[in-house]
Amino acid sequence: MKDLASQLAQVKSVAIAGHVRPDGDCVGSCLATYNYITTWFPQIEADVYLEPIPNIFKFLKYADRIRNTCENDKIYDLCIVQDCGDTSRLGEAVKYFHTAKRTICIDHHVSNHSFADENYIFPEKSSTSELIFELLEEEKITKEIAECIYVGMVHDTGVFQYSCTSAQTMNAAGILMEKGIDFTKIVDDTFYTKTFAQNKILGQALLNSKLYLSGKVIAAAVTKEEMDRYHALPKHLDGIVSQLRVTKGVEAAIFLYENEDGTWKISMRSNGRVDVSQIAMKYQGGGHVRAAGATMEGSSKEVIEKLCTEIDKQLSGVSGP
Repeated sequence: MKDLASQLAQVKSVAIAGHVRPDGDCVGSCLATYNYITTWFPQIEADVYLEPIPNIFKFLKYADRIRNTCENDKIYDLCIVQDCGDTSRLGEAVKYFHTAKRTICIDHHVSNHSFADENYIFPEKSSTSELIFELLEEEKITKEIAECIYVGMVHDTGVFQYSCTSAQTMNAAGILMEKGIDFTKIVDDTFYTKTFAQNKILGQALLNSKLYLSGKVIAAAVTKEEMDRYHALPKHLDGIVSQLRVTKGVEAAIFLYENEDGTWKISMRSNGRVDVSQIAMKYQGGGHVRAAGATMEGSSKEVIEKLCTEIDKQLSGVSGP
């Protein structure tokens, strides 16, 4: 697949979907595609399906058109799945993927299973949003589309500080900036600005944190009771694991929070020596070499111990079963 436009030929209806608990890259890339289709292919009926998105992304054009429920049984000519490594992460929208006449997956997760009819998978890219940028004609990237793409790139690169940031990433960002977007406001409002509740739960997570493996790993867990105490939702926990990662001397950071059913949502970050995607996949999760996640059962102590064991194997050069 060399461009998105050629994939839309003879198409009358399109469903766009991303992973559950959508983050900046998922929201940005999906809305960029939706805006592109509605702007340049108005004859195509397009729908975008995502779980409720964080309020910080609702300024993006047509964010108010996102469908949070999948109640209709419409069969689409094309289903475009973005920023999602496998069908289990699609949530309710998976039914549109299974019934669509043709499917496309656009993603940058190393754990992607190439599960669509057409797969545009480049794990070395900074973000799915950068891939969308490459698939669109530069002259057809409007200011509104540029805002969507820029949001996605900013969030998956940590404002262009992570190792996934390449010269191509920065060139793309420069072109997007020339489209007239307020790039400083986008960074401040969607990446750095936190609510009081977010700062409180971050503080609790830092207080709960402990060092493991002689200081090579830092881990913190937040219980459901603590989340309720600070009126914190899962979407308010973004960024905590990244804050843990910058602790001096650590090779990897682990953050987990308790789900409603008592399981733990795991986020891991690596500073280079640890491939956290391999660990996540062992527990039916996935992601990138330096950023990955999964859902695990057991007590927080048991979960952390299991993850630390896997990290220690990598740091020691010991291959596990």
